[in-house]
Amino acid sequence: MLEGKAVIGETDMLQTMQQDATDLASKALDFFDVTEAIEIARFIKKEFDRMHGPGWQCIVGTDFGSFVTHCCGCFIYFCLGNLAILLFRGSAAPEAHENRFSTLEAAKA
Repeated sequence: MLEGKAVIGETDMLQTMQQDATDLASKALDFFDVTEAIEIARFIKKEFDRMHGPGWQCIVGTDFGSFVTHCCGCFIYFCLGNLAILLFRGSAAPEAHENRFSTLEAAKA
């Protein structure tokens, strides 16, 4: 496990969910080597799905960029040592829903 405390960069999660995320990351690092980013991400994602419902996405690594759409209150980016973790519940853009409904209405006509 990496020593030290999680440093939260950005989040809109409630404090309790933030704690769940950082605790799970620490637990994952007890089970997996820091080089096993995919296994760490899988562990965190599956546990968050179990604890907070399905639809969570997790990205783990030392060098990545992202641009994501997420549900309100369901985003956290934090670091443990030199390992960065992005965890969020995905959300479709509002425009996608509008287009889908207008297409559905056109099909009914």
